[in-house]
Amino acid sequence: MSAEQRKLHPTIGVIGLGTIGGGIATNLHAAGFPLVVCDIRSEATDRHAGYAAVAASPADLARASDVVVVAVVDDEQVYAVLSGPEGALGAGAPGTTVVVVSTITTACVAAIGAEATALGVPIVDCGVSGGPSAAASGNLVCMCGGDPDVIAGLAPLLDAVGSLTVTMGPFGTGLAAKLARNLVQYGGWLAAYEGQLLAEAAGIELAKLAQVVRASDAQSGGAATLMFRATVAPFSEADDRGLVGAMQAAAALAHKDVQAVLALAGELEIELPLAAMTEARCDEIFGVGVPPIAIESPRA
Repeated sequence: MSAEQRKLHPTIGVIGLGTIGGGIATNLHAAGFPLVVCDIRSEATDRHAGYAAVAASPADLARASDVVVVAVVDDEQVYAVLSGPEGALGAGAPGTTVVVVSTITTACVAAIGAEATALGVPIVDCGVSGGPSAAASGNLVCMCGGDPDVIAGLAPLLDAVGSLTVTMGPFGTGLAAKLARNLVQYGGWLAAYEGQLLAEAAGIELAKLAQVVRASDAQSGGAATLMFRATVAPFSEADDRGLVGAMQAAAALAHKDVQAVLALAGELEIELPLAAMTEARCDEIFGVGVPPIAIESPRA
């Protein structure tokens, strides 16, 4: 294949064929990309062997690929498939790009990024959200960190596996965004657990609570409702007075409501530590914490 043909139809190598990597490989094949796959489990590679070449090692995969997608589980596995004599970083042809979609620690991101830079390998960290169902349907949300030109060059690949791609910033920011997204998810689940705990103790059927939460979130926007500012710092005197007043009113309402939650929890003799923390930090949540913002009373 000529260099121009490879540019138009790059060969994609996928390392790690679990629920995320397997879905990515399937959708890349559906989009017409030539594929190479690698996984330590033969049953995983067997599912793709009908349309993809199977590489014996990450290094062999990199030698046969224009883009290497790493979809393994953790730091240890990322190091194992990218670093060292059998790793993909040192084995790829000049210009081979590496895309890491694994959710790993910032220390691992930094180490792999430094190694790639030393070897002259273009690398993108790409946090993905949506879970196995989004991976299977080609609807992953992709949060990319790295050189904007490199990310732009990956657009056909990212479009094949995802429904939304956002360039978050320089290398490292893609996976940092994924960690922030996961915190919203798991923190929200803790809130859901405490809400169910309170409801169950009050004799409410949990299925009915779930029904009203889904319906009201569809109206209010859920956890993303307050994510409209460029900073989480408290509002300042330079901010719109009407908006600040609305946020102060919302914080006061939140204090009242969560205090009622805690009073009910006391009556039912259950502990809700997240609710108590929420009540204590309502002003911070709404951006009206210390320093306090003075609002002038309307003139008569």
